[in-house]
Amino acid sequence: MKKFSGFPEGSKLSPTAFPALFFSDLLPLIDDLAELKLTLFCFWAVNQKEGRFRYLRRLELNCPELHSSLQAINPETAPDVLLEGALKRATKRGSLLTVDVAFEDSVETLYFINTSLGRSAIAQIKAGKWQPGPATHPIEFLPERPNIYALFESNIGMITPMIRDALVDAEKEFPVGWIEEAIREAAVANKRSWRYIDAILKRWEREGRSRETTPGRNPATDGSQYISGQYADFINR
Repeated sequence: MKKFSGFPEGSKLSPTAFPALFFSDLLPLIDDLAELKLTLFCFWAVNQKEGRFRYLRRLELNCPELHSSLQAINPETAPDVLLEGALKRATKRGSLLTVDVAFEDSVETLYFINTSLGRSAIAQIKAGKWQPGPATHPIEFLPERPNIYALFESNIGMITPMIRDALVDAEKEFPVGWIEEAIREAAVANKRSWRYIDAILKRWEREGRSRETTPGRNPATDGSQYISGQYADFINR
């Protein structure tokens, strides 16, 4: 048995966060040492990441520390074999979530801790709400698009029951991109009323504007820089 000499004095011992439910709910379920070591490693590795949605790439699990830890369980078995078995157990148990992301010339497997953020990230990936990132961070999540109700309330005014009904009807009649653009135009013109927005939509309908695309935005002429409110940064992009 190899002994541990202890943590050196004065070393920077940064803590790794574990939810209390890890010890009360998950730990009693884990009955495989390789799975336990992998799960502990993933919690540590994810904590080293930055950003709201944190994940591990499959290649990041091919590190000497994890391989050495797994090899100590069974020196006669290759660490890659032990790792694959531990990953299958952890994902089947549900402590880890996995998703394959298809790029132009490759497919990459990503792993998330099964938290609300991890589940949300998986859902966004499956819905296509991501874009390729740099080599060290292969996917980036797109900002969540505010709905027309939030845009209206932020840039036009309070949503009354009558206006909510009008917005519901408009969603059935016009493309969502039209409604968003009409709200933007009303805010720029300082005509903050549903009547004005409805008139814009009906004019576009009469003019035969394409229903397949959002009306164009020319930042040099459309005055979008004057929009204010919670979603101003999003609209002005």
